[in-house]
Amino acid sequence: MTYSLNWNLDRIYPGGLNSTAFADKLTTLTDQIKQFNNDTNIYKAQTDRNFITLQELTTHAQTIEAGLRTAELFVNALAAADYTNPAYRPYQDRIAKLDADYQTPLNNFSKILAALSTTEFANFQATDIAHPVAFHLQELRQQAERLLDPATETLLNRYHLDGLKAWSDHYDTISAGLSLEFVDEANKTITLSAGQALNQIDGYPNHTTRAAIMQAYEAMWSKAENLSADTLNHLAGARLTEQAAHNYSDHLTQPLELNRMSRATLDTMWQVVDQNKTMFNQFFARKQALLGLTKLGWQDQNAPITNLGDYQPSSITYDEAAEFIIKNFGQYSPKMATFAKMAFEQNWIEAEDRAGKTPGAWMESVPDIHESRIITTFTGSVNDAATIAHELGHAFHSSVLNDLPIWRDQPAMNLAETASTFAEMLIADANVQAAKSKAEKIALLDAKLSNAVAMFLNIRARFLFEDAFYQERQAGFIPAQRLNELMDAAQKTAFNNLLDERHPHFWTSKLHFYIDDVPFYNFPYTFGYLFSTGIYAWAQTQPNFEDAYIALLRDSANMTTEELAIKHLNVDLTEPNFWQKATDLIKADIDEFIELSAEYVD
Repeated sequence: MTYSLNWNLDRIYPGGLNSTAFADKLTTLTDQIKQFNNDTNIYKAQTDRNFITLQELTTHAQTIEAGLRTAELFVNALAAADYTNPAYRPYQDRIAKLDADYQTPLNNFSKILAALSTTEFANFQATDIAHPVAFHLQELRQQAERLLDPATETLLNRYHLDGLKAWSDHYDTISAGLSLEFVDEANKTITLSAGQALNQIDGYPNHTTRAAIMQAYEAMWSKAENLSADTLNHLAGARLTEQAAHNYSDHLTQPLELNRMSRATLDTMWQVVDQNKTMFNQFFARKQALLGLTKLGWQDQNAPITNLGDYQPSSITYDEAAEFIIKNFGQYSPKMATFAKMAFEQNWIEAEDRAGKTPGAWMESVPDIHESRIITTFTGSVNDAATIAHELGHAFHSSVLNDLPIWRDQPAMNLAETASTFAEMLIADANVQAAKSKAEKIALLDAKLSNAVAMFLNIRARFLFEDAFYQERQAGFIPAQRLNELMDAAQKTAFNNLLDERHPHFWTSKLHFYIDDVPFYNFPYTFGYLFSTGIYAWAQTQPNFEDAYIALLRDSANMTTEELAIKHLNVDLTEPNFWQKATDLIKADIDEFIELSAEYVD
């Protein structure tokens, strides 16, 4: 089977950005938001017998949200695939304004819910329309307690466009204009965009050249450090101002609420991470020896091991990666395999390796047509296959929620990362099991462990940096040099001084710090990784894993994180036992890597 490396966006709005279909959608959304605003302003609870009108408002709000998410995905997908093209910005701004306009009547709706008595609200939750989304309605009711008066909230929503979102967009402009040059082993000068350079840092096989790319990468971002520092400071300042206005007690309260998890769960997870990070000491020492390096730099943590006897890593084609994913998804869930095959066949994935694309990879759902779209850059490595699997895991999660109302298909980020990381883990394990020699198995175990390094050490460093940054930012502007110092210190601590050369400009190179709608975007990845590792172990004991797994996913936006874990896994996330069992699986992979590779360093 031959699969396209490019996605099909025409299925969303036939004719593209300038089509009648897309223009009509924007007009419809404008009218729907105006009507919703009018209806929430004139709503009278005392005349709404059996909550007929309130149920209609509940349906109306979800229709608007589905449309906004679809339109936003469409424009963002076009922009991500053509990253340096400014033509999409006016459309992104228009949709952002529609979203800001929608927040005003949504706040009105939340206040209507808050004005109901406890008995009235319970009776409303029991109605046909409200019952499936009762948990989300409860969240809206609670959020209303933080809202200011309507005029101020409207002002804040409009300010958001030229505040948080504007600074986030400004970062995109900065990164889109960056490129670097390096000289390869053949003395050829190569030019890379920022996104392409990141892929090469993670996977370039020649150590000297990889170090040269890393040096050029650091230098490239250092040229943008002052612009990036302005952007990050003002984004964080705008966020802290809004959080204070809404009476959040500190900078972590809002992200924890958005992830529907307690501080006790977060603290316990990080406690287990810190207590177990020394298990990577032996791994990094062995990797350094296998790579033949006298010291380890940031670029070496994911470097492929290529000098094991006669073993030479082979690249795979996109079609081979697709078939491998489909086959191995099927080992755990035929429904996952069928879904992945359909996504490849219907061209949901943009995977071409070319300049001008956004760095990294993501998946977004398309609610109006019950589909998803994925963007990544496929270069032929086994890690690329795992990345595609990760995003397909997100898309599968979205697909099992398609028959539910829109307010039941929005899991918090920490749980959204669970299905994706589980899918990625399946492929990483399958790669190891498919190894044709001991040397290949060592190399593939190393590739699998690169994910553990990222989630245990890299994400931990991001959290430590961001936590320190937000604490200092409350006292005033933090210049680029201090941001470099905070990042270097965070990397030293998180990596337990295992890296001789770090990446102090990581704070400016990493998009995740500049995302406007989700504060503290990073820690949910570690949660999702360890939670999915626990699910992976749990899967081995389930006689009907597929049904149990899908049941868990379908509840992922319908209760708190802790409630989900208790209901489906019977575990308490505020206790270390679950996290330690997940960590022990990583330790087992490290032990196997050390044992298998011993003969290559004697």
